[in-house]
Amino acid sequence: MGNSELPANLPAGDLPEFVGVLGGGRMGAGIAHAFLIKGANVLVVERDDASAEAARERVESAAAKSIERGALDGNLDEMVSRLTVTVDYDDFAGRQLVVEAVPEDWDLKVTALRGIEERLADDAYLASNTSSLSVNGLARELKRPQNFLGLHFFNPVPASTLIEVVLGEQTSNALARAARGWVEALGKTAVVVNDAPGFASSRLGVAIALEAMRMVEEGVATAEDIDNAMVLGYKHPTGPLRTTDIVGLDVRLGIAEYLQSTLGERFAPPQILRDKVARGELGRKSGKGFFDWNG
Repeated sequence: MGNSELPANLPAGDLPEFVGVLGGGRMGAGIAHAFLIKGANVLVVERDDASAEAARERVESAAAKSIERGALDGNLDEMVSRLTVTVDYDDFAGRQLVVEAVPEDWDLKVTALRGIEERLADDAYLASNTSSLSVNGLARELKRPQNFLGLHFFNPVPASTLIEVVLGEQTSNALARAARGWVEALGKTAVVVNDAPGFASSRLGVAIALEAMRMVEEGVATAEDIDNAMVLGYKHPTGPLRTTDIVGLDVRLGIAEYLQSTLGERFAPPQILRDKVARGELGRKSGKGFFDWNG
């Protein structure tokens, strides 16, 4: 890693005052919410007006629920006044940090990251919320790789206490140091890893989930009993198959295929996963995966 000096507008450990998020889906809205409740001015950019309105509703609803539960002291109107939702990449100009949170598609992420970088100041930082794609590979597509890293948030973002900080080969020492401070300022814990296929969390999580799928496929046990074994026996908060339903079977399939291509056949997706995705059984978002979510 290179330059150890921090940009003048972003002291070490301070939460950026002006943050951008590209993508206002479940993850992007959660990331926006995390920064918003800690006092940042947050911009969310979406692809069209309907998506932008939906993103605004997600973030505002999450903030309101935090206040209602007593998990957050604050005035909702004041908080919402610091939220801007648009469809224009040009609005990223002036942001100190932008987090890209679009779907796990290589070409889509490269296009998105380049588009953001073009609008940012030379000393602004850019992060990807990728859960498995190579941070080094993405960095090679950018003009300022030293200002780029992975910030892997976990779903649901408000409840999760973990953020995986993924360092690329060219990520500056300044950015690595600042990112740890941001995570702490968000009230979460950083796990810092060097870029590798699947990082630490996705690699381990997918390995367990794929084996659980094979057990269902082989008739070893039901999905519910396999999950209960991990929840009750190993104190996992959610079993690997229910977690897969929450993440999305299509997302898990994409990650498994990537890990298979980079790490070998031990990450080959089971046929049951391919079949479910082909039938549109994508988990919670479609109403059915390894479990029925319609009830």
